[in-house]
Amino acid sequence: MLDNTRVWLQGRYYKILNSIAFYPAFIGVTFLVLSYLVILFDFSEAGKHIKSQLPPYISLKDASTARSIISAIVSGVISLTVFSFSMVMIVLNQAASQLSNRVLNRLIGNRFQQIVLGIYIGTIVFALFLLTAIRDIDSGIYIPALSTYLLILLTIFDIFLFIYFLHYITQSVKYEVIINRIYEDTKNVMESACVLPQQPTEPIALKGSHYVLANSSGIYEGFDTESLVKLADEHDCLFFALHTPGTFVLQGLPLLQVSKPIGPDAQQEAARAVRLNTSESVEENFFYGMRQLSEIGMKALSPGINDPGTAIIATRALFQLLAFRISHFPENVVRNRAQQVRILIKELTFDDMFAHTVLPVWDYGKDDRLVQHEMFHLLTQLLRISPLHSLMGRLLQEVNQKRQQQFLTVYKN
Repeated sequence: MLDNTRVWLQGRYYKILNSIAFYPAFIGVTFLVLSYLVILFDFSEAGKHIKSQLPPYISLKDASTARSIISAIVSGVISLTVFSFSMVMIVLNQAASQLSNRVLNRLIGNRFQQIVLGIYIGTIVFALFLLTAIRDIDSGIYIPALSTYLLILLTIFDIFLFIYFLHYITQSVKYEVIINRIYEDTKNVMESACVLPQQPTEPIALKGSHYVLANSSGIYEGFDTESLVKLADEHDCLFFALHTPGTFVLQGLPLLQVSKPIGPDAQQEAARAVRLNTSESVEENFFYGMRQLSEIGMKALSPGINDPGTAIIATRALFQLLAFRISHFPENVVRNRAQQVRILIKELTFDDMFAHTVLPVWDYGKDDRLVQHEMFHLLTQLLRISPLHSLMGRLLQEVNQKRQQQFLTVYKN
């Protein structure tokens, strides 16, 4: 029960942490606390002493003037926020139409954009809370002048942040930047998942027909290793993950195969340890990042867009990932602390990855000379790294034949 609660809490934690509202909400609350502390200091004896020592030309002793300044700042920062994130919506719309809908998560989840939004919201919260602290009192030491000066400094910082944000948006809309971001994220996950220098031996298939069924439909993205290994130790059994990450599994169909019968409660516990999500993420499945690059290449080569340059950039990034994967392999078993094998994992082979990512791009761009030349060049290099993959060899022959046919057609004409 504790393991199930931990898995549930872990899932909620990652969902909240990756939400677009987490950083803006956190920064907004931080600014609210900051405003409270600054106002306390403003009305403290030390704050009153500092205000009484300020030169007359920068002292703020009129409540209506303070309200006017703060109100103007609130209006300005709200306008700044609306304009900034109208630009973000334009960028998202352009990326979705020109590249792929799947890249939206990478753009929406951009931490810098969320932090900028949080700072804008925090400034507005700070100003609104400060308005409630202003009182119409004759003595200027009871006007929160220090807090107002701090708010002015925050506003100046927001303006400079807005200028940099304009530069950042103009850079992030570039296709090569988006493609490189997907590549870097995927490569980082691959480096942590594919740690073996040689292909591991295939695990022995389990006998029998004992299965754990899916409680709901969803995309399989792995399992909670600690919970499943603990369950396997308790029942002295083996689990075999029947699906590769990224596979959509319908409710009621087998998720795991078990080496021997286990009770209904244990089956439910094992099913809860498996992650079935409604959407995919590169962090859980690096192959999803490779598919994103493949989709960008196909979208760029579609008749409505016809942008072979973007397709070539995406294909180059995809081949870099394939070049890493061809010589690095993921572990296909999970062991307990006593080094006993408890979980067998089904992983996509290199040929499967190649067929599901490179071949669709080639199908879309086989009649384009730029794509033909780039594909021939990349395949030749990849075959030098690992010349034993027959699928790559056959595709290279097809690419070469296509190039020769087009050359002969032009030569005859």
